[in-house]
Amino acid sequence: MVSSLKPGLTGTAGMTVGPQHTAMSVGSGKVGVLATPVMINLIEAAALAAIEEHLPQGCQSLGTHLDVSHIAATPVGMKVTATAELVKVDGRHLELKVRARDEAEEIGSGTHARVVVNVAKFDARVARKAGGG
Repeated sequence: MVSSLKPGLTGTAGMTVGPQHTAMSVGSGKVGVLATPVMINLIEAAALAAIEEHLPQGCQSLGTHLDVSHIAATPVGMKVTATAELVKVDGRHLELKVRARDEAEEIGSGTHARVVVNVAKFDARVARKAGGG
């Protein structure tokens, strides 16, 4: 199912921190610096950039686990780049090494796990759950 996914695939995602990306704005703190949930979103975007074009038609990857440290603050106006490298493929299960850095230093790193799903089967399962059955 995921035979074209191989360790070594990489992806990146970037953004400039705006007021809407701060901990204060997203409700994860009371400071005006890049919020951890926003950094995580950028890390997931980098992971998608690494693997999505290699998935079979009709499949999508979903995040299942994050183990990420956010170790430095990034002020509004500074650029942030996240990178992801696929390091392990075990059937439908993927493991990526992830990092985020701003223009001055590394701000976060860790691992991210994803699973490959058939979208039609996934949507049917969600619809059954939403219908109470």
